[in-house]
Amino acid sequence: MTSETNYLDLFVEYLRVERQYSAETIKAYRSDIRQVIDFIKIEDEKKNILLMDQLDVRIYLAQRYEAEDSPRTIARKVSSLRAFFQFMIRNDLAKENPFADVQLKKGGQHLPRHFYEQELKRLFEYVKEGDGPLEIRNRLILETLYGVGLRVSELANLKINAVDRRNKIITVLGKGNKTRTLPFGDYLADAFSEYLTVARPILVAKAEQDAGFVFLNQRGNNISASGVEYILKQLAKAAGISQNVTAHMFRHTFATDLLNHGADLRSVQSLLGHSNLSTTQIYTHVTTQDLQKSYRNFFPRA
Repeated sequence: MTSETNYLDLFVEYLRVERQYSAETIKAYRSDIRQVIDFIKIEDEKKNILLMDQLDVRIYLAQRYEAEDSPRTIARKVSSLRAFFQFMIRNDLAKENPFADVQLKKGGQHLPRHFYEQELKRLFEYVKEGDGPLEIRNRLILETLYGVGLRVSELANLKINAVDRRNKIITVLGKGNKTRTLPFGDYLADAFSEYLTVARPILVAKAEQDAGFVFLNQRGNNISASGVEYILKQLAKAAGISQNVTAHMFRHTFATDLLNHGADLRSVQSLLGHSNLSTTQIYTHVTTQDLQKSYRNFFPRA
């Protein structure tokens, strides 16, 4: 069977010989496609890039937004992958192009999607059910994403020794190896206590060794970022939430709720770990939309 590396080599040769692209352009194409090959393998070692489906694409793009890739970078990656799959189809190596219908907004700032209060309430009500180790873990995932606004990669890589339950503080190593200290409340404290004392010991017993990560999969190993995204989509579907749910939506909701309840922009910037205030300022557009909605709904001359 032809390996994914062979598929990539065939495509690169096509770009070099038939399209006569420059070495730098070919390097970018190779890098974009290799990133997706690695992304697929992290979640399922047996899965082939040519078997990607729409869910895989959504999770991959969510991770790129989570990594704060620029719109131009994400658009380039999608273009590279769309061209790769088109080439595979023309050569009878693939049947469908999962990137064919991906549409990205051009220009302007992308307003982050966040949960409405009733959606968030429905999701948390749903995860209250069940007392198995995975159900307890899933409750902690939701509480952590919403309670401290972690990036999905930060959640997946969170170590037990980074959680100070006594003082209710989490120390996170974020983008650019920057450390930030995050306070958390009673809901998250209770979720940590239940998981670390009841659920995690059951899960870690299935693994060969304990690497100290907080969040484990059903095999007792460190859960992946894509694994978290998959869990969230399944929980949202079961809770009757129709919109496409991603881990980043919890981060957006965390920031939006802080601002809506009076937090200053600098504090939110620090909690989110943004290097530039301009990145945090996008959330003011969300709160402005809420103000406009309230104005139209309640002011008699709106």
